[in-house]
Amino acid sequence: MDAIHRLLAPVVFPRMVRIQQIFDDACLRDIPAAVRDALAACPAYARITPGMRLALTVGSRGIASLPVIVRAIVDALKDKGAEPFIVPAMGSHGGATDEGQKAVLLHLGVTEESVGCPIHSSLEVVQVGTLSDGFPVYMDKFAYESDGVVVFNRIKPHTGFRARHESGLLKMLAIGLGKHKGAESSHMMGFGNMPRIIEEASAVHINGGKLALGVGTIESAYDEVAEIIACGPEDFFQADEDGLKKAFKNMPKLCVDKLDLLIVDEVGKEYSGGGMDSNITGRYVTPYISGGPDIDRIVALDMTEGSHGNASGIGLVDVVTASLIKKIDMAATYTNNITSKVPASSRLPMHFETEEMVIRCGLKTCRSVDYAKARVMRIPNTLHMREAFISEVLLPEVENRPDVRILGTPQPMRFNANGTLADPY
Repeated sequence: MDAIHRLLAPVVFPRMVRIQQIFDDACLRDIPAAVRDALAACPAYARITPGMRLALTVGSRGIASLPVIVRAIVDALKDKGAEPFIVPAMGSHGGATDEGQKAVLLHLGVTEESVGCPIHSSLEVVQVGTLSDGFPVYMDKFAYESDGVVVFNRIKPHTGFRARHESGLLKMLAIGLGKHKGAESSHMMGFGNMPRIIEEASAVHINGGKLALGVGTIESAYDEVAEIIACGPEDFFQADEDGLKKAFKNMPKLCVDKLDLLIVDEVGKEYSGGGMDSNITGRYVTPYISGGPDIDRIVALDMTEGSHGNASGIGLVDVVTASLIKKIDMAATYTNNITSKVPASSRLPMHFETEEMVIRCGLKTCRSVDYAKARVMRIPNTLHMREAFISEVLLPEVENRPDVRILGTPQPMRFNANGTLADPY
């Protein structure tokens, strides 16, 4: 590696400035009350009767205030005399094993003790119908054997396609509730067919009469709960579509839409299915979605423990640390990307021992750039972007904007003795 060190040694780091990005911060202050109010206004909630065994879906994403919301839904169902239990509804995640999916919930803070009801985790499914092309539609066996399913999920834009329905109640029905077999079946024809598959599979579930009600969350740009919605199965389609429009409006974004280099401190499944939200970075693994910022190079410094080694999406990063590579569970990652039919998402980027070398390589491989004047931004991850750093050259573009607050003066990019970035947010 001596030759590589010599090659990267001439790179000069631009001076960086700490900033704060300002987004709409409207959020719910009393989440349990918001859940109760949403359910009380939902006619489907009134149809729940004492003794009903209800399966509540909980997925693998790091939804804001997840344990609090789940507990509030469980308590509300118990108030009606129902007997709720949780089914992990996360397609092929958690390594596509029942224990792996239960472990994902544990990391997210969802345990039988924290939410006050049992968790029944199994990869067994029951076929409940077929799509127009004959592909099967599946449902978790525990959910199928219940008296009704309460579909819970966050509603947000997807990172692989654009449609009226992306990530939300319908996707939970089509993919999450179908476990690994459902995810595999839904992805069989690729993301280009995903909008149709989600709608058709959801219609099968709704027409099957097993669904009791739906609860969706819409988050603010600060990863806080902005709204709770509740609806009956007959309103799933409209509620999901309306919620997606609100989610798009709330989505955060980088304050600069053209960068030479984006430094992402941490990627993770709790931030996005691909580790980084492609809607933020403008990089996608499928041709069925576009838009976003123009970024020449992206480097990532670490991966969350909550990813459980699933590095799906790492193929969209140019350079990473060796420590991130060591955290990758190839089986979990490959399971996710084989199921989704996107092998490029598992491609491994260049990697170096230190964060300093990673950033040097990121800058060195930028095209036609004066390193000291490079357009660089550093963020914690693609979900939490209130605090960030930008390079000095970008100051004139943001210093008079009402949605950006300058928190310091340009300073050299500093590294600790072990090569890690020294400056905190």
